[in-house]
Amino acid sequence: MAGRLMLLDTASLYFRAFYGVPEGVKSPDGMPVNGIRGLLDIIAKLVTQFEPTELVACWDDDWRPAWRVEKIPSYKQHRVERAVPGGVDVEETPAGLVPQIPVIRELLGALGIAVVGAVQAEADDVIGCLARRAAHVTSVSHEAPAVDVVTGDRDLFQLVDDAAGIRIIYTARGMSKLELVTDAVVEAKYGISPQQYAAFAALRGDPSDGLPGVAGIGEKSAAGLLREFGDLDGILAAAADPSTPMAAGIRAKLAAASDYLERAVPVIAVGERVELPEVDATVAPLDAAAQASVRSIGERYGLGGALDRALKALTPLRAVGQ
Repeated sequence: MAGRLMLLDTASLYFRAFYGVPEGVKSPDGMPVNGIRGLLDIIAKLVTQFEPTELVACWDDDWRPAWRVEKIPSYKQHRVERAVPGGVDVEETPAGLVPQIPVIRELLGALGIAVVGAVQAEADDVIGCLARRAAHVTSVSHEAPAVDVVTGDRDLFQLVDDAAGIRIIYTARGMSKLELVTDAVVEAKYGISPQQYAAFAALRGDPSDGLPGVAGIGEKSAAGLLREFGDLDGILAAAADPSTPMAAGIRAKLAAASDYLERAVPVIAVGERVELPEVDATVAPLDAAAQASVRSIGERYGLGGALDRALKALTPLRAVGQ
């Protein structure tokens, strides 16, 4: 494989940065910049430690797509601050972070990092599309980069694929305790393969995303069913077949939830409805005008050493793109 593509779950990282750096860190005009500075340091650490050759900041153009809500109305409902009829609902976000988000997007672009979103798609979908695209090229030519997905969202475990070179850099335990998630890690954690993860999450449920799961079926039961019957279709077929050995209670629970399960798996699956143009994931060189723009943003928001560290870490990636 040639090189390594790093895909950032950007919102996951800037929320982590916001809560990891004191909100008292402010710009010269008094705006909080803890999320911006923290994200710059996170990017510098990731790039320095894992040495990608390409980098994409994946963006939530729609954090709660209507097509997902149509299938599962409770999807992320608990995180809605304000509903917007016909538009993108406003996500509950700390007041101090709200003005930092557009600055983060502006700054990432100024640094030469591709910021990629898609209509009616979450960053997870963009990540899924780009990761699978790289895996497809790998299977055809064996020249595509390996892929590192950086996230604190375990739903993206479904993308893990050792053979395709896709792994997760999992941030849920903090930036000082990053976990590399491979096939073996998913199997050890849950007793399933990454390819079974979407069905597993549908069965088990996920309160953080407003997915109820199947009442009375937890992680162990869900994993056991997938090991025995392979996938959700196999499980539901077995539940409907009285000749298949299955506890009566489990059979009844699955039958009662069959409609939910058929709707939930497409909601949990990432990237399957997204079409993206070709993305240039190289970090662009900074000409004099671009350098001046970066420095202007840095001075305006008092980004200081955090910006310097990010610029230094990104320098080797710019050389790759030249």
